[in-house]
Amino acid sequence: QVQLVESGGGLVQAGASLRLSCAASGLTFNAYTMGWFRRAPGKEREFVAGISWSGGSTTYADSVKGRFTVSRNNAKNTLYLQMNSLKPEDTADYYCAADFGRLTRIRTEGSSYNYWGRGTQVTVSS
Repeated sequence: QVQLVESGGGLVQAGASLRLSCAASGLTFNAYTMGWFRRAPGKEREFVAGISWSGGSTTYADSVKGRFTVSRNNAKNTLYLQMNSLKPEDTADYYCAADFGRLTRIRTEGSSYNYWGRGTQVTVSS
């Protein structure tokens, strides 16, 4: 069955960096657009970043643009999120998700994604 497993979360101070990974199995990874989402305590889930099947196109939420970088390694079936200059407001559970299709548009609506990981927790202290 399809599995998406996130790792790399943790507790860091403001200004630090973290790199999240999402290992995918049970699916043809390069047939999927991939996304990162997050849910902060008491808030709704929000889109963070997405990447096309080839890695040639990316999109970001305004709140993370210039600080976060999404990438993928199709040979390793792995998605990444490099997070720099972390802020306390980045504290959340981070989820990777797979959206089937070599799409022309990276979708930001969570309801469009077919598969989800269980998440990894990121806590940024001030």
